[in-house]
Amino acid sequence: MSYQPIKFYQTGTFTVGNRLLAPEERSVQANMERTNSLNSGHRACQGCGEALGARYAIDAAMHATNNQLIAANATGCLEVFSTPYPETSWQIPWIHSLFGNAPAVATGIAAAMKVKRQKGLVGDVRVLAQGGDGGTTDIGFGCLSGMFERNDDVLYICYDNGGYMNTGVQRSSATPPAARTATTMPVGPEPGNVFGQGKFLPAIAMAHEIPYVATATVADLRDLEYKVRRAMTFRGARYIHILVPCPLGWGSASHDTLRLSRLAKETGVFPVFEAENGELTNSTKIRRLLPVEEYLRPQKRFAHLFGKNADLTVIARIQAMADRNIKDYGLIDEVLSKREK
Repeated sequence: MSYQPIKFYQTGTFTVGNRLLAPEERSVQANMERTNSLNSGHRACQGCGEALGARYAIDAAMHATNNQLIAANATGCLEVFSTPYPETSWQIPWIHSLFGNAPAVATGIAAAMKVKRQKGLVGDVRVLAQGGDGGTTDIGFGCLSGMFERNDDVLYICYDNGGYMNTGVQRSSATPPAARTATTMPVGPEPGNVFGQGKFLPAIAMAHEIPYVATATVADLRDLEYKVRRAMTFRGARYIHILVPCPLGWGSASHDTLRLSRLAKETGVFPVFEAENGELTNSTKIRRLLPVEEYLRPQKRFAHLFGKNADLTVIARIQAMADRNIKDYGLIDEVLSKREK
């Protein structure tokens, strides 16, 4: 067994378990040499899934590129809590663009690096763009689609918390049906976000037939690291969509961030998979199939679906959407029979 030094604060099974693995299989975060790309001292809320996801994703990308990485960041929570002027928590070359043009900015950087590399001025510097669901599925959607169509050599990461959390929890096109936000109906016969609106961007990315598309959650950080590192083995446009619970916007307990991420996967609400060139190549199977109520109930944004005036019809519609995800992405076999058991 090879020796792996650890720092005094690196404890627990996540670190200890790495000692039993071959060096190339060990977690980036358990390594003393990790870059700490998103350093401590930022101002994310307690239990922020986005801060956790970004830390693991960018460190994994830095590891995969031998620290030869430039990141472009759209406006949003991640940019705001990590760079309150004149401070920054980023320890990498990092640029803040506008709300909707991070893919275009990253494309320009990639083009510039290509020219400089051809002139022998730089090595193989890779480019990553990142943003929240608002800056990705809404405001930046046009730039992102263009990046996909041109197959620009950029990895784009979307941290999806289901709304514009930085500006007061407004609805985005990634807000799930029936979820309450500051800009959805608070009362009435059908409060919360309406069904039939919004978009699941990983499927749209697959429709562009780009080299690599993946989804992940912060409940399985090894899987997240793996997918970022795998994405960096491809050239051309790549897209990773990470579910990152927001305790403030979801009305959930800060200690439930990982639990809710896991429940989203185990209920089929959020499918976890990989795709290459438009074709599904791998799906993370559900270990223990659970009803969607297990995922909805801990979140106050869905509180109107429970209690004295519980709306079983809406819950059934959300359940049907989860069952469709399970079928479409092959998350488990014989959905209905196993759920009945």
